[in-house]
Amino acid sequence: MSKLIIPEGYKMPLSNNQLQRAIELIHTEFQHSLTIRLNLHRVSAPLFVDGNTGLNDDLNGVERPVSFDIPDVGTDGQVVHSLAKWKRLALKRYEFPAGSGLYTDMNAIRRDEVVDNLHSIYVDQWDWEKHIEESDRNVEYLKDTVRDIVGALCDTATALRNAFPVLTFKPERKVFFITTQELEDMYPDLTPNERETEICRQHHTVFLMQIGKPLKGSGKPHDGRAPDYDDWDLNGDILMWNPVLQSRFEVSSMGIRVNAESLDRQLTAAGCDHRRKFPFHQMLLNNQLPQSIGGGIGQSRVCMLLIGTCHIGEVQASLWDKETMEACEKAGITLL
Repeated sequence: MSKLIIPEGYKMPLSNNQLQRAIELIHTEFQHSLTIRLNLHRVSAPLFVDGNTGLNDDLNGVERPVSFDIPDVGTDGQVVHSLAKWKRLALKRYEFPAGSGLYTDMNAIRRDEVVDNLHSIYVDQWDWEKHIEESDRNVEYLKDTVRDIVGALCDTATALRNAFPVLTFKPERKVFFITTQELEDMYPDLTPNERETEICRQHHTVFLMQIGKPLKGSGKPHDGRAPDYDDWDLNGDILMWNPVLQSRFEVSSMGIRVNAESLDRQLTAAGCDHRRKFPFHQMLLNNQLPQSIGGGIGQSRVCMLLIGTCHIGEVQASLWDKETMEACEKAGITLL
């Protein structure tokens, strides 16, 4: 069923040709700014991983990966949901020293995604991971990294407006930091999404922290987060106000990764103790992987926000239901 929202009077601000040039500019500018600010270097990444290694991102734990058998290899491959775990292993394999890290173009298929203006079954992200010291596992380091990412987004938006003066979106550079518990205390009668919309309406650029653990009021997490990559005390989402859709808009999910202690605690809390047997988890529990911080930044999401499109299908090629396609065609919206 379509959950399409078409704002009244909406018109895509660029021609189709200008749109493609704008997308190219965003990719070039943002990648450059991000790598300079975080000291990252590009690496190649897999489209699929061995399903028996525990390397695939389990997201909320219920999404089914796209799987296929590989007769000549003798195992099943899984198309990645993201590279959250693979990246940390790559830091070790590629011998990145502390203070440096990697980024890559991550392309994924999420077959169980509920598609709407912001969600597609095709996911494209800048996935990044940085080797940090044990002493960096703290909230201030996390906040400084968030400010760097937001700074890269703001610099990219400036370059985009200079190249295409018709575009006017100017993201808020100052980040408002708040935890999920503080947000629940502020808006106890609202749903998690409604809380996010209200806080973004006020502050425009928000980093919502500590996602994954149960809240005091509801007894449930603000949102699901796999127990084996982010430390639930040291993670969060970068949210921005979307003036076209008049709502909150998630740009990035990120965090300082689990160490042996937090992984042990979170696996038990999430009822996922069976994952301890996987090679990746064994390496983490035995302190054989570097401490790290990382995340995913939606490529199409960033393009959508900075250009001012109302649907993610205007900036990426994917598949959509018939109702969505007919409604968009009627409204003059081109889905790639």
